[in-house]
Amino acid sequence: MEDVLDLYAQPFDPICPQVCFDEPPVQLLGDVYAPLPAQPGQNRRIDYEYERHGTANLFVMCQPLAGWRDVKVTEARKKVDFAHCMQDLVDVHFPQAEVIRVVLDNLNTHTPGALYEAFEPAEARRILRKLEFHYTPKHGSWLNMAEIEISILSRQCLKRRIASLDDLKRLTTRWTQHRNDQQARIQWCFDVSQARTKLARLYP
Repeated sequence: MEDVLDLYAQPFDPICPQVCFDEPPVQLLGDVYAPLPAQPGQNRRIDYEYERHGTANLFVMCQPLAGWRDVKVTEARKKVDFAHCMQDLVDVHFPQAEVIRVVLDNLNTHTPGALYEAFEPAEARRILRKLEFHYTPKHGSWLNMAEIEISILSRQCLKRRIASLDDLKRLTTRWTQHRNDQQARIQWCFDVSQARTKLARLYP
C-alpha cells in the first residue's frame, strides 16, 4: 500500500509518467422493441425487455496528474490483451518516456509473463524494460485511481443499453476525447501518514 501512496505523492514527471490501469466488464444489451423518441416534456422511453448480446471488456488507462486517459474495448481480458495494452503504453502513448510507472491490481493476467506469452522474448523484454509495475494490495484495489475513472465512465457513458462492440467503441471514444479535451484530473488526498493512522489495524 505504501509503495502506491509514495508513488502518488511524487510530482508530475513527463519522463517517468504515472499510469493507473484497470478493467471492468460491460454487458452488451439490445432492445427488443425500438425505443420511443423523446417528445416535448417527455423523455425517450425504453421498453423493459432486452436482448443479451454477450459481454465486452474495457481496459482503462489514466494519467491522473496530466488529465489523460484512454479506453480500449476488447472482447475479453486475456493475457494477450493485457500485453497489447502495455505495448501501446510504451510505443503509442508514451514513446518518449524513460520508464512508465503502472499502478494495477493483482489479477492473474497482470504479470510480466503475459508479455512473453503474447510476443517473442526480445519484444517482451524491450517493452518490460520501460515498465515499472506497482501492485495494489489484496482487497486494496480502491487505491487504484483507475477505479475512479471507471466510476466516472460508468455514470457518464455506460448507463444505457449498448448492443454491440462497435457501439461501445464509438461511445467510449467520444467520452475519452471529451474528458481529455477538458484535461480532467484526479485530486488524490490519501497519503502514507493517513494510512498509518486510519488503517493501523492492517499493519503487522
